[in-house]
Amino acid sequence: MAGVVNCRQLALGTGRPKIAVPITGHTTAEILAAVAPIKAAQPDLVEWRVDFYEDVTDAEKLQQTGQQLRAALGNLALLTTFRTHGEGGELALNETAYFQLCHAILVGGFTDALDVERYHDEASVKQVVAQAHQQNVVVIMSNHDFAKTPAQAELVQRLTSMVAWGADIAKIAVMPQSPTDVLTLLAATNEARETLNQPIITMSMGDLGKVSRLAGEVFGSCLSFATVGAASAPGQIAVDRLRPVLDELKLKG
Repeated sequence: MAGVVNCRQLALGTGRPKIAVPITGHTTAEILAAVAPIKAAQPDLVEWRVDFYEDVTDAEKLQQTGQQLRAALGNLALLTTFRTHGEGGELALNETAYFQLCHAILVGGFTDALDVERYHDEASVKQVVAQAHQQNVVVIMSNHDFAKTPAQAELVQRLTSMVAWGADIAKIAVMPQSPTDVLTLLAATNEARETLNQPIITMSMGDLGKVSRLAGEVFGSCLSFATVGAASAPGQIAVDRLRPVLDELKLKG
């Protein structure tokens, strides 16, 4: 059974799935302006999608903005994510630039968790994981497929490999082409929850997959991504609509 991972004051992997909301601003001003309405909505975690940020490749500006964001968020946990273009992000970076960016985020000292994509050079991924752990930063290792839903065994294998590579939390998001694909994702989630010793985050994207964003406590996904303003992926639900449903579906006892 999966364990619990602490991220600032947040315990991931126990109870109702926690709620994350993205910040997708292009400028420092837009990023900081998003904080007040997000805090008013009371999510559990904020994801800063730095691939939207116009100065993302300038390490000094990235770190300065990150530190301002950290101060503005107070005790809210912060996940920092650069989503590569091949996995649905806004910007294409080569391997060297991607890992330089991960390093700059960690050196900046502003984030509680770092998204590290699984499908990069193994040695480089493991090096970033080690650096993050040295700084007590949680690693959410991820993989996103915007075209299809792989077979259940493949989904479980990907999540398993993330844990083997040092992930604190393993994450996978896939696109369904049919209701059967949604069932495949949910079955893989349940299997991984029963076999892995780390929490997992899974979702089936788009309108067809919305049910997966609601059913995490039953099947084993510890975090659901919602919106306050702009969405960062297809199928995200507004936080004020998602929270009551998660509460209603909470397992008793």
